[in-house]
Amino acid sequence: MGRFDGETGRQPPLLTLRGTPDNPVPPGGTLIAVGTSDDCTLRAAHWQTTARTCRGTVCLLQGRAEFIEKYYETIHELRARGFAVVAFDWRGQGESDRRVDDPHKGHVARFDDYRLDLKAVAETVLVPLMPEPHIGLAHSMGGCVALLGALDDWLPFRRLVALAPMLSIRMIRWPAGAAVLSRALQRLGLGSRYIPFGKPVSIATNPYAGNRLSRDPVRYARNAAAARQVGAGAVGDPTIAWLAEAFRAMARLRDPRAAPRITLPTLILAAGADPVCGTADTERFAARLKAGHILVLPDSRHEILTERDAIRQDFWAAFEAFAPGSALPTHAEVEAHASAVPVA
Repeated sequence: MGRFDGETGRQPPLLTLRGTPDNPVPPGGTLIAVGTSDDCTLRAAHWQTTARTCRGTVCLLQGRAEFIEKYYETIHELRARGFAVVAFDWRGQGESDRRVDDPHKGHVARFDDYRLDLKAVAETVLVPLMPEPHIGLAHSMGGCVALLGALDDWLPFRRLVALAPMLSIRMIRWPAGAAVLSRALQRLGLGSRYIPFGKPVSIATNPYAGNRLSRDPVRYARNAAAARQVGAGAVGDPTIAWLAEAFRAMARLRDPRAAPRITLPTLILAAGADPVCGTADTERFAARLKAGHILVLPDSRHEILTERDAIRQDFWAAFEAFAPGSALPTHAEVEAHASAVPVA
């Protein structure tokens, strides 16, 4: 384990969190290298609440190509609102292990490997160390993984909040053909190669103009700087295997029989102006849920947590209404703690 208090000096591999003046490391946390059952090492971190009373623990489930540093603002806010926090990098991104020779490739051999990651984090960090109740807060690909876990009833959470979950990919013009092609190439043993025309460049470092992720230029610039700082941790395009597995996972969730089987209380927040994942497919899925509901944030692009203040305020209102626990910190406490992180 490694302690950190906002310092940005180098530590041993997997025991480093990087900060910038606009994106400081949340102080008072603990870093842990978590081993999975298939010998993969993950970077994980946890923080206790900074409020007077703890309302439970929120476990952050990243989207594809993300990393812990991208969530510092959200971690600050959750702690001020009374929650402890667990964050980790999925295998194949951030500072977690790679199973391919190029660390810029966003790769996983099977989507079920992500289940092994979350299981290891739950057994090593969440269950033995963190206060209950445990809540999942999942974004994009993390939302897809979490909803599959809810479908198969293995999630270690009492409730789940999924933001812009990946049930379809709008950036792919002919998804049916892409699914067939990626599976065929995977069967030919080409799964570890980049998708056609794939590059080792993080989407987070693209220019703000025309970006698909956020309408907030300040948060976008902050995350771009964080992505440049973590280097290969902010991976580039995915591999053929990742894409083939993603299509299989999304198809399972879009099956009309899937959503009604989920019994975990679930809140889905969809981005109404999402150019990355298909909001219409998300709405159809949510309409079939028996233990959940959906809120569409009309003006939001894909990354709700890095959007403009007005959109994030809608997110927090929905989250507070859904999260268990009533021991809310005062408004002054939330503002005082959150002021450490610049906002637009």
